[in-house]
This record gives sequence, structure tokens and C-alpha cells, in this order.
Amino acid sequence: MGIDSPRVEDGAAIWRIARDSEVLDLNSSYSYLLWCRDFAATSLVARGADGEPIAFVTGYIRPQSPQTLVVWQVAVDRAHRGQGLAGVLLDALTARVAGSGVHTVETTITPDNTASDRLFTSYAERRGASLEREVLFDGGLFPEGTHEPEVLYRISPIV
Repeated sequence: MGIDSPRVEDGAAIWRIARDSEVLDLNSSYSYLLWCRDFAATSLVARGADGEPIAFVTGYIRPQSPQTLVVWQVAVDRAHRGQGLAGVLLDALTARVAGSGVHTVETTITPDNTASDRLFTSYAERRGASLEREVLFDGGLFPEGTHEPEVLYRISPIV
């Protein structure tokens, strides 16, 4: 297994992994292609023996807060779950951006996503970092009317 930056050619596989996760909000396939082009420096993929993506983490540096990495999505292909890949990718991504002054990680998690809650809670514990939670977007803000609230997780310091 190898870990590296996503390439545009990985966009379709990343979209499929997100779709098959059954917990992530699925963005358009076009957005995953853009993500692989424009945010490759703040995203990673884990590749299987055949070189195809088996897991990914996407993120970006907050323009208003350049010391903050926002983790957008983390997903592992069903056949490779239970091996700690999500944690490995999260650790590798934050190690990559820490040298550029990033000391805070933010993400949002819906209350029903226990796997993501465990991932980010254990990430904070491994670093001895504080973990603050607050509702960022109430469910009523979403046009479909059935979206759970998005709870902001703020973890700092990560170094």
C-alpha cells in the first residue's frame, strides 16, 4: 500500500468510495475531479497493490484561518475497512501540513456518524489535543429539510 496526493485520474474512484460509504454526503463526480486538481496538496489517497485508490482524505486550508486544516471527507473502501487506514491517512495529512503553520484541524460530523466521531476523537487523544464540539450548521439550514445538524469538531494543537 502506498499513500500519496490524488491525481485527477483518481477522481472517479474517490467518488465511488464516497458513494459506497453510505454515510458521506455524496458530491457530484465533477467536484471530486476538481478536488483532485485544486486541493491535491491538502488531500491524500491510499493505493492498493494495483495502484488504485482504496481510501482517501480530502481537506483544505481555511482562507480566513490559514493555521486551520478543514478535513472535508474521509472514506475507506468497504473491502479495506477495519485496518486503521482512515487514521493513517489523517495522521499523514496533518503531518504534511503542520510544517506550513497548521496547528488546528476542523471537520463537521453529523450525530449519527459514529465512525467519524471515533476517528476524530481518537485522533485528538493520540495528540493530547483539545477537542471542542459545537453545532456549525443546524439541520434546518439545509434545503432538503431532513439533514441532521453538522457538528463542528475543532482539534488543537495538532503538533
